[in-house]
Amino acid sequence: MTQPINLSDEQREFRAVVRRFAEDKIAPRAAATDEKAEYDWEAFKALVAADLTSLQYPEEYGGQGASLVTQAIATEELARVCASTSLMLLISKLGMLPVINFGSDALKAEVLPLVCDGRSQASYCLSEPDAGSDVASMLTRAVRDGDDWVVNGTKCWITNAGISDLYTVFARTSDDRHKGITCFLAKAEWGVHVDKLEHKLGIKGSPTGVVRFDDCRIPDTWRLGEVGQGFAIAMHTLDRSRPTIGAQAVGIAQGALDFAVDYMKQRRTFGRPLADNQGLQWIAADCAMRIEAARGMVYRACALVDDNDPEGELGVIGAMAKCFASDVAMQVTTDCVQLLGGYGYTNEFPVERMMRDAKITQIYEGTNQIQRIVIAKKLFS
Repeated sequence: MTQPINLSDEQREFRAVVRRFAEDKIAPRAAATDEKAEYDWEAFKALVAADLTSLQYPEEYGGQGASLVTQAIATEELARVCASTSLMLLISKLGMLPVINFGSDALKAEVLPLVCDGRSQASYCLSEPDAGSDVASMLTRAVRDGDDWVVNGTKCWITNAGISDLYTVFARTSDDRHKGITCFLAKAEWGVHVDKLEHKLGIKGSPTGVVRFDDCRIPDTWRLGEVGQGFAIAMHTLDRSRPTIGAQAVGIAQGALDFAVDYMKQRRTFGRPLADNQGLQWIAADCAMRIEAARGMVYRACALVDDNDPEGELGVIGAMAKCFASDVAMQVTTDCVQLLGGYGYTNEFPVERMMRDAKITQIYEGTNQIQRIVIAKKLFS
């Protein structure tokens, strides 16, 4: 069993540094980003300048080779002030995980340095209009043509659509339900089109769209893994990405609670601060306990990734961490809106944005209902 996680002094200092950066460079922009519902390029440039875009990648390709626990810390601190900005790191890493783990050395050397220094961003194209939770039902097809593959089909719910210039895409190469899917990396100019951008409840600074592959010609050298290995690659990738969605959820929840506690200390009713009301104190205390429990689960799942999952626990532990943390984020942010009363329901304060942003963490990278299926299968196997 993985031992409990105790952060190193270096990781604690890293958290302090990222928190200062987030509060100084990102937090002042968060409300406007949400209101405009536009990708914040200045926030992205700030991430590049702070070397945070290189944090997640191997050193030999220009990255910092940080552990996933350290990456979770960064995600949490960014999400604490702006969930949309935290997605800037998460989505490129999701798109690049199949490259890191299944790409050729030549392909890794070509694309990973570009992502590290911010010249490129990546998206992960798995879901389709009729193949969301059931990804093996996908219809997007890749047909071999000499040294290339020609991909045609439509993917939906694609984070960073239109911003990314690299798209990891899963396509059917035979009719076998699971073994007939192959993974590729495509450049946007090869035939990737954004047909629609969604209008969403939250994370409005991160575009989500419908992406169409129209006779997209991809060299076989840009195939990731073996032909027919795509479904296994997709599941392998999500197992290693879900814990950081949990970290995002923890950050959103922590940001809402921190703001609510400060507000309660300053807001006075009946001649005394709200914070003196024991009933409200207990709501805040419950929030703090849930956040800390979620954080521990997330760090444990991340540590399993760092340890190469020696006992094969990652699938279920990662599902638990993502599911629990995102449920906590939704409950905590809702409670924090309540703690602010009517003001919590307005966009004058950030907790309503955090409540809206928290909802997606229960949905993407596998709904929490799917996570519960994963957990239940392990229990009853």
